[in-house]
Amino acid sequence: MARYDLHRDLRDIDAPVILFDNVSKTYQTGTHAVNDISLEIRKGEFVFLVGSSGSGKSTMIKLMLRACKPSKGRVYVAGRDLGRLRRSQVSKFRRSIGVVFQDFRLLQDRTVYENVAFAQQVVETPSRVIKQEVPKMLAMVGLSDKLNAYPRELSGGEQQRVALARALVNHPVILLADEPTGNLDPKNSWEIMRLLEEVNRRGTTIVVVTHNREIVDSMQKRVVTINNGVIVRDEQKGGYAHAKN
Repeated sequence: MARYDLHRDLRDIDAPVILFDNVSKTYQTGTHAVNDISLEIRKGEFVFLVGSSGSGKSTMIKLMLRACKPSKGRVYVAGRDLGRLRRSQVSKFRRSIGVVFQDFRLLQDRTVYENVAFAQQVVETPSRVIKQEVPKMLAMVGLSDKLNAYPRELSGGEQQRVALARALVNHPVILLADEPTGNLDPKNSWEIMRLLEEVNRRGTTIVVVTHNREIVDSMQKRVVTINNGVIVRDEQKGGYAHAKN
């Protein structure tokens, strides 16, 4: 089967890069995580998703990744209804999106270089391209001198930069970051956010879930506030403090 090409899909359509159309999600436990949400995110936007724990933010990320399906409504990425993807297409779709998590999720038995290269190997990138792309990406995140180090030898900030390099090495048009600074000190948190802002300036659509009020207030990006599974505020340029429920 041909490789899922999100870049192609985005070139072919004139639609939001991410669209929630009256989406609800109820888990088998009976928890109503998301309730009738409609949201459009355009190509090239930088969007913060904020709200208290359990508000539905992480469920929205899971829906964007097709890690779960809506109980009601539809989720579109690049104009494609994720609910209609065949099982064989889901993993290919996920490889087209960059994802960064709070807990880094690096392969502990592989070097920094090997961790980033792995993201290209799974999509069958030629080895000659990997040898060119991985060092360039590690240079971008300031880790050229750590190619042969293992995750256990790195600080938390360095591990998150490796995770970011891995997420970006296949040049995704969308990057989802779920609490990317949650385990970092303020200095490293700002380094990660500056890198995300630079990636966004290059055209990548960025969606960040965070509780970090200082970062959200300072960066003045679009802020979508969620409370009890419902969007209660959507400001095109705002801060966490101004987006309280």
